[in-house]
Amino acid sequence: MKWLWALLLVILAAPLAAQDRSALARIDLAQSSLRAEGKDRGKSRPLELELVLSQPVPYRVYFLDGPPRLVVDFREIDFSGTDPAALPGRGLVPGLRWGKAVPGWSRLVMDLPGPYALRQAVQKPALSGAGGALVSLRLEPVDPEDFVTRGNALSALRDLPQPSLVVDPKAAVRGDRPLRIAIDPGHGGHDPGAQVGAISEAAVLLGFARELTDVLTRQGFEVVPTRTDDSFIQLEGRMTLAREARADLFISLHADALIAGEAAGLSIYVWNPDSDDRATRELAMRHDRADLVSGLDLQGTDDQVARALMDLARMETQPRSEAFAKFLVSELNRSHVAMHRRPVQGAGFSVLKSPDIPSVLIELGFLTDAGDRANLFNPEWRRSTSQAIAGAVAAWAQDDAIRAGLSRK
Repeated sequence: MKWLWALLLVILAAPLAAQDRSALARIDLAQSSLRAEGKDRGKSRPLELELVLSQPVPYRVYFLDGPPRLVVDFREIDFSGTDPAALPGRGLVPGLRWGKAVPGWSRLVMDLPGPYALRQAVQKPALSGAGGALVSLRLEPVDPEDFVTRGNALSALRDLPQPSLVVDPKAAVRGDRPLRIAIDPGHGGHDPGAQVGAISEAAVLLGFARELTDVLTRQGFEVVPTRTDDSFIQLEGRMTLAREARADLFISLHADALIAGEAAGLSIYVWNPDSDDRATRELAMRHDRADLVSGLDLQGTDDQVARALMDLARMETQPRSEAFAKFLVSELNRSHVAMHRRPVQGAGFSVLKSPDIPSVLIELGFLTDAGDRANLFNPEWRRSTSQAIAGAVAAWAQDDAIRAGLSRK
């Protein structure tokens, strides 16, 4: 069975469907630029690439060597009719080119004067408004031994911790150790998540995760955090951390942003890659953007056999994830925590893909909704919500253990 799980661990969700070219983003060359910091003293200088686009797009960033190059893949920009030589600051680097790469993706390649590292990657509304977006990448020179490149898609997995052997999660629940919960505050580091004014989703989630950890610990559970500070953890790495710790349940936390009035209230998501809800698709792009930014792309590694194996594994874990979601709704109702009109929904979020650990994603609220923002900063609301989550964990664990015992008779 080891080979089966090793195969499953390298699967990512299928890419988003390609857009019509008429709906693709366009680049505004007049507003875009490449700038270098400091005076030219014959050495590599920090660089900042700013691209003003007609609309936000998911993207990923990585480096290649021989010669040193920055590669930015976008889903998707229509570069037709634009000349990279016209980008202000183009002369600061040896070469710059862009165009269509593979179906659904466009690519920018910038030759570098030496080895660099990505220090910041931000996508935010453009100053011009009208739905535009500004993609800003800050690069800093590094020593050759610190130059991290991606040789191919699979090499992105080399720095991830190796998963431990998979054990029966139900046996762990019935064992003599406390139930082990992986708490995953989304985003972090160079991916702050949703931002409303000075409020950052990553910071809000980290604070709530710490309070939830305290409540769970006081009730006798073990907590495995995927991050404890403002650091960036790849999506696949979050699941691997939970698996290495032999977590019995994975809870991902988010507090996203959608168009004002489109969504409000707490929501719970379980795995469903076939969900066709527009708001859910927008959230999936936000949640999964972190790995696009960091350069992790396993497109093409999926196949029908691996999908079938994952589906078989989920025949056991998916009902357990859905059961936890139902217990959570019940406890939140008892605590009078306001929820979305459809409190439990399906989505193809990457952090819900683990076939061997029951997993849910909780949208604590939406930063774009004034009421939800107030809740997220209300100590009483956070306390009630944390206690409701802990109560749901306890009720689910007891029910899960009973069902496990019945299934073995």
